[in-house]
Amino acid sequence: MTQKIRVTNDVLRSIPDPGQGAVLPKDGETNILITSALPYCNNVPHLGNIIGSTLSADVFSRYNRTRNRRTLYICGTDEYGTATETAALKEGITPRELCDKYHALHKETYEWFDIGFDLFGRTSTAKHTEICQSIYLNLGQHGYLEKQIKDQTYCEGCKKFLADRYVEGICPHCAYVDARGDQCDGCSRTLDAIDLIEPRCLIDKTHNVVAHSSSHMYFKLDAAQPALEDWIKKSWKKGKWSPNATINADGEIVDARMKSGLKPTPVTRDLAWGVPIPPLGRDDDKEMGGKVLYVWFDAVIGYVSITGEYTPEWKQWWLNPDNVRLYQFMGKDNVYFHTIYFPAMLLADGNNWTTLHHLSTTEYLNYEGGKFSKSKNRGVFGPAAQETGIPASVWRYYLLSTRPETADAMFSWADCIAANNNVLLKNFGNFVNRALKFLSAQYDNVLPESGDVPGPLSPNDPLDAEFITDVNTLLKDYIDAMESVKIRLGLQTVMLISSRGNGYLQASGLNKALMTENPQRCAQVISRAVNLIYVLSALIYPFMPATSDALLLQLNAPARVVPEVLSTDILAGHRIGQPDHLFKNIDEKMEQVWKVRFGGDESAKKEEAPTSKRKAKKACAVNAVAVGGPKSPEVIALEAKILEHGQVVRGLKDNKEAKDVIDAAVTELKRLKAELVLLERSRNPATQ
Repeated sequence: MTQKIRVTNDVLRSIPDPGQGAVLPKDGETNILITSALPYCNNVPHLGNIIGSTLSADVFSRYNRTRNRRTLYICGTDEYGTATETAALKEGITPRELCDKYHALHKETYEWFDIGFDLFGRTSTAKHTEICQSIYLNLGQHGYLEKQIKDQTYCEGCKKFLADRYVEGICPHCAYVDARGDQCDGCSRTLDAIDLIEPRCLIDKTHNVVAHSSSHMYFKLDAAQPALEDWIKKSWKKGKWSPNATINADGEIVDARMKSGLKPTPVTRDLAWGVPIPPLGRDDDKEMGGKVLYVWFDAVIGYVSITGEYTPEWKQWWLNPDNVRLYQFMGKDNVYFHTIYFPAMLLADGNNWTTLHHLSTTEYLNYEGGKFSKSKNRGVFGPAAQETGIPASVWRYYLLSTRPETADAMFSWADCIAANNNVLLKNFGNFVNRALKFLSAQYDNVLPESGDVPGPLSPNDPLDAEFITDVNTLLKDYIDAMESVKIRLGLQTVMLISSRGNGYLQASGLNKALMTENPQRCAQVISRAVNLIYVLSALIYPFMPATSDALLLQLNAPARVVPEVLSTDILAGHRIGQPDHLFKNIDEKMEQVWKVRFGGDESAKKEEAPTSKRKAKKACAVNAVAVGGPKSPEVIALEAKILEHGQVVRGLKDNKEAKDVIDAAVTELKRLKAELVLLERSRNPATQ
């Protein structure tokens, strides 16, 4: 098919999709290295795990490719440690067999969600052992390792030392009764399992847990602290970290461990499944025989070793701080290990490492009023998302639109369905389909001569100055949000741009009458709409790559970069492909079906009767609305507007806009909701 595209460096994307050929950084350019927290290799990821790190990092990776930046996105399974040994024992297989099984399961899940790693590797490789041992030896040579003989938790029933996460007990700091051996969920402090009060083995709580002494190597974090504090303050400022558990918005270090003085931390364990300890050439080497590196020491090095599996030139990424920016994505419970533990390790190693530039963390995603629970079958885990029939693009959109960036968020089937039906279908999809269907039907798929010269459209255009200016302003907002890793705000801005496109078609009166009465203006409107769709193909690519691919197929156009202004890049005479719907309506009745399917044991219970007059009145109102029959077009349109405006309010709050701006937006949202109530009541007198 005939293509008429403006071919310049500021239009076409030259950086390939993730995994499409080896990418190396180039001096003098912006090179982006991205990691997401390595998932444990003894479980199945749920939606909260996915949005917390892997999906968020994928969005940022794809965004940077739309800016034509050399980008590498690395992740993989964290495979060593007692947790793996114990899980393998419970399943009656070897640790290697367990890791093979769960690595494949994780990989399959992420592939279905269109998460595009350049390499999804694993830590149980020879390259991993090589790099881990090298860093361990460097720490020893620089005086950062010391031997300590300490008590550790030992299970007399299992006849083995227990991994920190396989010991629970009472927290010695806050008395939380279910504190884990490595960290307390009550006060968030890191712990040594031996300090737990009344420790119990999670394999079998009837087993007796006692203290046994053992010799281990410790990393002298106290010696590394001065250099680490200096590094944190400089990196926080340069990388514009968002406030976290280590440093606040004022640049003050707030981590309790650092404020009280870091202590030496163990880096070895009495295990068989792990990276063997190399001899340091010291008298105490014989006491380290048969031990392995502690899983938290080797796990963070996995980012480096997986890069080493990706390319033999891995040092160009990891020993190149002047030319590479490192962005790391994780849940909030991993902040300590990525802002204190891992950086201290790299600083003490003595090499010129690429260290953290920007940290992106999330809070928790919960499920329908509770928590995800594999044991209770509660929530969507692994490949189960595919079983719903909801496309991966829709899953990605909903999860990213509710990304828990500043507070915990709640997964809701009702909201998920509404996001598809009211935003994707009636906003984004409607704009694209209306414009391309008109071009196909009235111009035989060929873009007419609009009179617009190739290149940027003038913000002083005699007819569309407001439209062009609005789009350019929103493009700047999008770029600002994404450069700051405000992913949810970036997605909200994409939907505002498509909404502006809908408004443009409506205000311009794009129809057959316009084509007959003013053919030049009609050609101009359709040209500008098609070029806005071309822009949207790049803007939506980080969030919904399959949707972007569908747009490019319908446009018959190559992948493009994110522009700073709206331009005429698809030119007159260009033939588009066959228009088709991007999204399909989801039946609202499926909410209850999926609630039962993924609700676990509790979903089978009958709903209890309302326990108060207020709840009873609310239930009657809901039932009355349901009896009123299908929603009118006015109600549907208003609901869509409320959902969209709600996203705007959330974006303003996340962006910390002025209070009067936020208050005005909230007032408008309340007005829209009140209007919806009145509209519903006019249709259903029984609710009054």
